[in-house]
Amino acid sequence: MIIKNIIFDLGGVILDIDYQKTIDAFKVLGFDDFDQHYTQAQQSGLFDELETGKMSPSVFIDSLKSYLPENVQEPEIVAAWNALLLPWDMKRIEFIKTLKSKYKLYLFSNTNAIHKAHFEQTYKTQIGEPTFDSLFEQAYYSHELGKRKPHVASFEHILQENELLSSETLFFDDSIQHIEGARAAGINAVHLKAKSILALDL
Repeated sequence: MIIKNIIFDLGGVILDIDYQKTIDAFKVLGFDDFDQHYTQAQQSGLFDELETGKMSPSVFIDSLKSYLPENVQEPEIVAAWNALLLPWDMKRIEFIKTLKSKYKLYLFSNTNAIHKAHFEQTYKTQIGEPTFDSLFEQAYYSHELGKRKPHVASFEHILQENELLSSETLFFDDSIQHIEGARAAGINAVHLKAKSILALDL
């Protein structure tokens, strides 16, 4: 098997995330059963619509307000929503850069406009470089693509648009359902559990 292309997930692979931090933050605001609506493994339709660009951030925030006390303000909701995004690991960024000479690199993340604005800003301030996307040939975000993992069509879109052979493409993700979707599209996929990408021999 000859690998020429690598597709990386973002959260849990390149950027550490902690879903519990967002769950806890919303509980503090008064949304006691937030974890019944949103986890790594599954989420309600409200979050799916945000992640596929069918719902704007403003409508999303207004929808969350219906679950919260009246005195909770928008900045508090945004901060709680972004709480799961942890600081960047410079070693992982440097590792990604070392791979660019050997492979064509792509990113495919299930995310949303609120999270993207936050991690783009923290990348600039923490890493000191203008754009995270420049690490890749192309970065795909579900809210911009209109498709999300684990749907096979989302992976097929990336393969077709970039004229990639699935047999020459490797995908890394920390969610098993996304791995299964990639494999259904014929892509070689590796489920990263506790092992960091820094431990990979590529």
